[in-house]
Amino acid sequence: MSRRRRKKESSGASGEWLTTFSDLMSLLLTFFILLFSMSSVDSEKFAHVSSSLQLALAGSGNTQDSIFEGADGDMPILSGGQQAIYDQVNEYITKQGLEEKVSVSADEQGVYVDIKEAILFESGSAGIKHSGLSILQQLEGLINNFDNDIVIEGHTDNVPSGGDYPTNWELSTARAVSVVRYLTEVQGVDAKRISATGYGEYRPMVPNDSVTNRAANRRVNIFIVFEEESEG
Repeated sequence: MSRRRRKKESSGASGEWLTTFSDLMSLLLTFFILLFSMSSVDSEKFAHVSSSLQLALAGSGNTQDSIFEGADGDMPILSGGQQAIYDQVNEYITKQGLEEKVSVSADEQGVYVDIKEAILFESGSAGIKHSGLSILQQLEGLINNFDNDIVIEGHTDNVPSGGDYPTNWELSTARAVSVVRYLTEVQGVDAKRISATGYGEYRPMVPNDSVTNRAANRRVNIFIVFEEESEG
């Protein structure tokens, strides 16, 4: 009798973990929705992130379409020195009247000055347009306001580049290098503190699912890297 009873109890318990796991997933999804309901969130981004979370909880997902949040989204809590740099960048952009041409954001790593592709380059090209040269001339003063390292980041949408560049890796990197060369060779920025990198289509700000979103993802960032702050 006792052996059969133990066997029955063991058999009944084998499905308990499924119920517990299901409850946990439901609680996580509920918490996620409540968290987002307490802040102001772009509806398109929310739908995308919510869908991604549901896919992840179901055990599937597409990492290629993940959204890079490093230079977008809610502002993180910055230290005093980091906040000062962020404020100085915004003040400079305002004084130069560049608010309609560039955008500024920050994360724990640094401050991003985002320049849209249409200002700097023709489609599929890495040659800087005249309008782009004018913007970079103004931003040279911002770069030289700080001693921080600078990274010029090139980004594209997910449309194949074609033309002179086999992939978006080459196109985004060539654009970043063009900006670095102009800033160092023409504007006199110290080449020891500036570098170029290209991310192709793999760090989108928003999903590449519309003409407007693809235009937003085609950009060059001037990334002002935060220095490590000593403790004590």
